[in-house]
Amino acid sequence: MSYNPFQRLVGLLPKRPLQVGNVLAVDGGVCTIELPGGGIETARGEATIGDRVFFRDGAVEGAAPTLPIELIEV
Repeated sequence: MSYNPFQRLVGLLPKRPLQVGNVLAVDGGVCTIELPGGGIETARGEATIGDRVFFRDGAVEGAAPTLPIELIEV
């Protein structure tokens, strides 16, 4: 069995969360996305204004269903 310290270190780092938001603007393949809490993020990808999308780590991953969102603060 091989031991790779780098892989163990990477395994300790938190994973990027999958987020959802509404597309406010699109310019040259970069979407401006409004988060449910009111924040603004940008992500690369294809979408149209008004779409609800899933995005992670600065990239749009796909369309999200239009469902009510419940915010829970921890």
